[in-house]
Amino acid sequence: VQLQASGGGLVQTGGSLKLSCEASGRTYTTYSIGWFRQIPGKAREVVATIAWSGRNPNYADFVKGRFAISKDNAKNTVYLQMNDLKPEDTATYYCARKGSSHSRYNDWGQGTLVTVSS
Repeated sequence: VQLQASGGGLVQTGGSLKLSCEASGRTYTTYSIGWFRQIPGKAREVVATIAWSGRNPNYADFVKGRFAISKDNAKNTVYLQMNDLKPEDTATYYCARKGSSHSRYNDWGQGTLVTVSS
C-alpha cells in the first residue's frame, strides 16, 4: 500500500488546514490509518487514528476539539481537518498504515509540513 500525504502549508494562529492521505494499492489489507507529527528535536507522536472502515476515530489529548479525522471510502483518502491551529502545532505531519490490530504502523507516506505563524 502506498500513501500520499498532502495539504500542508503556512497558516496564521487560529487558522485551519485540511490534510489528505490518499492510499493506493492493496488498500483492503489496511486495518487503520494514523496521522502523526514530528516537531524538530522531538519524537514522532500520534495525532489521530481511524479504522479503515471510517469508524472509531481517536485523538491525542492535545488536539481534541480542534482536529477531526475522517475518511472518504470512495476515494480511499483519510483527511485531517485542523482548526484553531497554534504555533506549537508546527510540525511535519505524516500518515501511516497498519495492517492489523497487532501490527505497528509500518507503511508511511511522505511528510507534509505545517507551519503556524504567531
